[in-house]
Amino acid sequence: MEGPGDPPEGTPEGAPGGGDEEYRSVVFDESFVRAARLQESSARERLGDHAPAVRTRHVWARLGASRQLLLLVLLIALAFGTAVYMGLRHPYKDPRPPSAEPLQTTVIPLAPRGTVPGGPAARLFAGSPAQRFEEGAEGVTLPDVRRTQNFSEGLVMAALATAKEYTVRSALDRELLGGGDGRAVRVLLAPSQVEQYDRSFERPAADGQHAITGWVVRFDPAQVAVDDAPVRVGGAFSLTEASPAALEVSADHTFVYAVRPAGTGPAKAGAAADTSLFTVRRIVRFRFDRDDLQDHHVQVLRSTVEAGPESCGADDAAYLRPVLAGRTADNSRQPLTDPYATGRPSVGLCGVLAPGPLAPAGGPAPPGR
Repeated sequence: MEGPGDPPEGTPEGAPGGGDEEYRSVVFDESFVRAARLQESSARERLGDHAPAVRTRHVWARLGASRQLLLLVLLIALAFGTAVYMGLRHPYKDPRPPSAEPLQTTVIPLAPRGTVPGGPAARLFAGSPAQRFEEGAEGVTLPDVRRTQNFSEGLVMAALATAKEYTVRSALDRELLGGGDGRAVRVLLAPSQVEQYDRSFERPAADGQHAITGWVVRFDPAQVAVDDAPVRVGGAFSLTEASPAALEVSADHTFVYAVRPAGTGPAKAGAAADTSLFTVRRIVRFRFDRDDLQDHHVQVLRSTVEAGPESCGADDAAYLRPVLAGRTADNSRQPLTDPYATGRPSVGLCGVLAPGPLAPAGGPAPPGR
């Protein structure tokens, strides 16, 4: 019996004629040939020694030029993206410390015993323990610089230098002492503390966080004038490595100012004078992370201020208010403490200004209480 014949309609268009039915569904078009994994060697190639009759085609060769270019671009983009991601997520990157904590402040008035003495500034300093202090910024000296376990000598020096700059600007700047706006100090602060600093100037409050006198030394220009005599300063810095990501600097300084009532001129030597001395001891703790050191910023964590002669309860959070020459302290405004009240404790802190030395040899000591 003969095999199957051609259909009555004839051979389908495009199908190879005369072949068996089982091969008629196979169409060897150009795309099929290009995609083949095996390629027959040419006659010239088969003339060579040991040349195989067929060879395997590489996947890359089966792609067209445009597809090769597109794939190359995609591979480069993927490699670049991976490098960026690994740079941002490097497992050995130094830990990032948290944002700066709010500054915590304590301001303690030191009330005088009896009448505040007055006289020419030079004579007052000569009879005071402040006579051995240096004048102005010369008294704000840095310790020897040594590297720590995780911070180089250069970074340690940067932390100490910035702490000194804050100390000088916040306690010795004449414009700020006279009630200035404190912009010279503001630019040194870590960005996360700027809002708290601005709030302290705009709406000062004795709440432990928003007293201007916790940030800077400042007198009410309507009441107090700072004498032209240089401010006497004694104190020291110390530095520790708080963590592999942060340094902490402690500043403990005593500042002695010659002050007089606003609107009066400098006292003449040998004449009755309205000038008196006002002492501020300030202990400040600073923190620096690596970004702070790079950006020349500082985090001010804690500030404790003892200032006198002042009346107990005199601190209004905006200015230090000295008891001036010839006057006595008014301690009638000492705030009461109610142990039955709820909410934030309100405790009136006050000390008594010691008439003895402000600091023994070798460093400052707190005025007596």
